[in-house]
Amino acid sequence: MWKKPFVFFVLLLACSFAFSEKITFSSDSMFGKSGSKSDETKLFGNACVKTETMEISADEITLSGDNFRFIEAVGNVRGKNYESKMDFTCGTMKYDRTTKVANLEDSVHLIDIKNKVTADAQMIEYDQETDIAIMQMNVNLKQKNNLCTCSYAVYKKKAQRLEMSGNPKIVQDDDTFRAQEITLNLETQEITLDGRVQGAVTDTKSEGKGASDSSKEKTSKPAQNDGGKKEQTPNNGGIDGEKSSGEGAEKKS
Repeated sequence: MWKKPFVFFVLLLACSFAFSEKITFSSDSMFGKSGSKSDETKLFGNACVKTETMEISADEITLSGDNFRFIEAVGNVRGKNYESKMDFTCGTMKYDRTTKVANLEDSVHLIDIKNKVTADAQMIEYDQETDIAIMQMNVNLKQKNNLCTCSYAVYKKKAQRLEMSGNPKIVQDDDTFRAQEITLNLETQEITLDGRVQGAVTDTKSEGKGASDSSKEKTSKPAQNDGGKKEQTPNNGGIDGEKSSGEGAEKKS
């Protein structure tokens, strides 16, 4: 069992030479050995590790590999990425300080603070260098009035683009879109649907000059599914453009 001051010194020394990055930690107790780059350092109880770009807290954290390259956290994991302005919570986490790739598992909740995007999934792999998050299983992403669900999604933070597959669906207020693959531009709100397209869209227009709220024209039009790609763009809170649906689906109010 190491004494706390000694462990703290070894970690700072090893990491500062190898990565030019300071790493600090705290915990209720710790265990490990010194003298070899491959040794592990285990932190137990209220464990917390801070690097220059990330802060991680958990019930238990293990640092291992050459110059403590790998960080593994288990139990009530919480993290902040100061560089990309992303916060997260999950059950387990593995982080490679060299590749800057984090693997989050078990009820993952991810928040893109800058772009006001929240995402939930069972597994998320986040690449800090490319700002790309790959989400798998029970994906649920929210942004503005968009509610996106699927089993697989790629969130490209820099491009503000979401690519969905695996029974994807987007709900925008009263409008619903389904397809084999869906791409959403989170800046322009443009939706691209590809393969077995279905949709239900509400189109409400006022009738005449000075019409009352109760006097409105409602339209319901069927749309064809040609198996191709369709693009939807927002127009005054609605959708302007052709809506494509499968058999039985329709544009309605």
